[in-house]
Amino acid sequence: MHVGMLWFDDNPKLSLTKKVEKAVLYYQQKYHRQPNLCLIHPTMIAGDAAQAGKTEAHDIEGLTIRPYRPILPGHLWIGIEDGN
Repeated sequence: MHVGMLWFDDNPKLSLTKKVEKAVLYYQQKYHRQPNLCLIHPTMIAGDAAQAGKTEAHDIEGLTIRPYRPILPGHLWIGIEDGN
């Protein structure tokens, strides 16, 4: 993904799922498209997924969640995966 929407949400009371749901809703309203990829900092992946060494978390709202170290904690880079 070379083009996407950068979303910031560092609210510790919200789960990653809720943060992604809010970002997806905003993305759909703004761009009238369904995103399918969300890049996040590896520390944002839920504890059990990170401990298992998974490179992808489960799908949320039809998105593939992928850790990507250059993304700062609290940020989500959401959009359409290249080639789709």
